[in-house]
Amino acid sequence: MATPTPNPAPALRLRPWRDDDLDAFFDLYSRWEVMRHLGPHPRRALQDLDEARQRLTRWHERGTGLQPPYGLWAIVPDGEDRPVGTVLLLPLHDAAGPTDEVEIGWHVHPEHQGRGLATTAAGRLLDQVDRPVLALTDPDNHASQAVARRLGMRDEGLTDRWFGLTARQFRTVTDPGWKGP
Repeated sequence: MATPTPNPAPALRLRPWRDDDLDAFFDLYSRWEVMRHLGPHPRRALQDLDEARQRLTRWHERGTGLQPPYGLWAIVPDGEDRPVGTVLLLPLHDAAGPTDEVEIGWHVHPEHQGRGLATTAAGRLLDQVDRPVLALTDPDNHASQAVARRLGMRDEGLTDRWFGLTARQFRTVTDPGWKGP
């Protein structure tokens, strides 16, 4: 019996979100399937283009002064111009203020989930940093937890440290001898 070959990583580009991406941004973040795991409670999807424009403006402001690979990046499949998701690499703050921790995260349009886009995009950013990085997932977001595991991140359990939420925290593995759970 032949050994199955793994699926190749999807071809994609990472680029900053642009003002002319507003329709794609709204399409992504107006979906409950995406927003049910993001942000503070009560969670809700974007309601209209004005709200999307305001959120995109805040994202641009948040990325000001960050040097790549840090920032909020649009995931664009090769051969397309419309973003289908976001991958982020950002410094983390807790209730006491800035910390030494960095977060990686991903959000992918439901029509594009399950294709390896989040894993590939996050892997590209992780390849560019030389430090431990955290992924914080909603405790019920098993799909994002699977992405973290595919990236070789270690599940550190539940934490209430970040954003006033309970999250399952994963950390990139820095010990080359670690084999996982």
